[in-house]
Amino acid sequence: MVPDQGRDLSLPALYCLEDDRDGDVDNVARADVMNDLATFAAERRSADEAVRERSSDDTFARGNRQVSLRWVYVHMIEEYARHNGHADVLRERIDSATGE
Repeated sequence: MVPDQGRDLSLPALYCLEDDRDGDVDNVARADVMNDLATFAAERRSADEAVRERSSDDTFARGNRQVSLRWVYVHMIEEYARHNGHADVLRERIDSATGE
């Protein structure tokens, strides 16, 4: 395990703010695609930098258990795929086309 040397690794919320807990779903009318894609790219770069010198076998605390960086990668791939699947369902409901 590689210790985080007492660093605060918490990050600020981007969309679910203290005074707007459901901002991630309530504020879609004022969404800006280009700005959101730029934010996504910046978040990816920050994540890449945070793990640049880490091994996929390094572990850290997640709640009350230890997980590896490898577990995080697999979890994120699963989540990304799941949400892409949700988008497919929505698209199919709109245009009745399937991915076959």
